[in-house]
Amino acid sequence: MTELEIKEQMCEVGRRVYNKGMVAANDGNFSVKLNDHEFLCTPTGVSKGFMTPEFICKVDENANVLEANEGFRPSSEIKMHMRVYKERPDVKSVVHAHPMYATSFACCGMGLTEKIMPEAVLSLGEVPLAKYGTPSTDEIPEAVAEYLDYYDAVLLENHGALTYSDSLMNAYFKMESLEFYARLLYQAKMLGGPKELPEEQVLRLYSMRSQYGLTGRHPADKLKK
Repeated sequence: MTELEIKEQMCEVGRRVYNKGMVAANDGNFSVKLNDHEFLCTPTGVSKGFMTPEFICKVDENANVLEANEGFRPSSEIKMHMRVYKERPDVKSVVHAHPMYATSFACCGMGLTEKIMPEAVLSLGEVPLAKYGTPSTDEIPEAVAEYLDYYDAVLLENHGALTYSDSLMNAYFKMESLEFYARLLYQAKMLGGPKELPEEQVLRLYSMRSQYGLTGRHPADKLKK
């Protein structure tokens, strides 16, 4: 893809997260790795649902601005993205949003750990909760770093959610899957509590990931140690 095509895709993802209610007003941010020294990222202070390509900024691996049109500057939370890229060379894109159900769990100090649906077990395994950190500081990157080895999705305590993958669309789809999982878990709890899959079924699903060609990191990787 050309840089312009990637910027257009970032705008499309911005519309999706906005239209699905995963962000409000100017919330959320996401980025794409072009190479080891160049990254595209969404700007601060604008609605992600109404972006056009000229909104997108370019930064280096230290979050220094390389390109930005007048009136736009990179998200203040770019440090969080850069920590993911530093620790995970396989990651090409990072998405941060505030999906309603997932963020509700995060605000209650709860991760998404119940194994209730095969698709969620296969794709995410579970979603841990990273301890609270002040936005735009190094506290959040430090909290997230703890989970990067075995997870491609993390809840941010009292804040939102973070997903990352080998492409922008895959990172976005992980955010969709995370929110679907959170909503399903919430509704199951309202109906009296979810019936979790037995451990042997969970392990069987873990072993099937390679059959589906699933990439990225997963709690199943802990069993290989």
